Amino acid sequence: MKTMHSKPLATTERTWYVVDAQGQTLGRLATKIASVLQGKHKPNFSNHVDVGDYVIVLNADKIAVTGKKLEDKIYYTHSGYIGGISEMNLATKLEKQPTHALQLAVDGMIPRNKLRKERMLRLKLFVGTEHTHAGQNPQPLFA
Repeated sequence: MKTMHSKPLATTERTWYVVDAQGQTLGRLATKIASVLQGKHKPNFSNHVDVGDYVIVLNADKIAVTGKKLEDKIYYTHSGYIGGISEMNLATKLEKQPTHALQLAVDGMIPRNKLRKERMLRLKLFVGTEHTHAGQNPQPLFA
C-alpha cells in the first residue's frame, strides 16, 4: 500500500468558513478554528503542506469564558527595557482589544513552523455581524 502525500499548493482548493463566536467558549472555539486553518478536516492533510481553509469569525468580542478567567487570566507584554513588563487581565483585554484574545488563543494552537504565518493570515476576525468577505460566499463552519 502506498502512502499519499499532498502536493505543495498546486492542487489546494481553499474554502471560506464563517463562525459566529457569540456565547461560545474561548478555548473550544479556538481549537476548532486552528484545526480548520491547518486543514486537518481534509482527507489530503499533510503536516508539511499548507492545505488549510479561511475562517471568518463574527462577534469575536462576545466570546464566553468559564470560571473566573475574566479576572484571573493575565496577558503579559514586555517592551524590551528594564522594568518594561506590563500585564492585563482578560476583562480589560476584551475592552481594549476585543479580537486579540481569540487571536492569541488560536495562535497558541498553531504549530510553530514555517507555515504558521500563512495559516494565521487566513484567520479574519470581526467585532460585529458584518464582514467584508461576502464575495467569497462563506459557508457556516458548524452546521
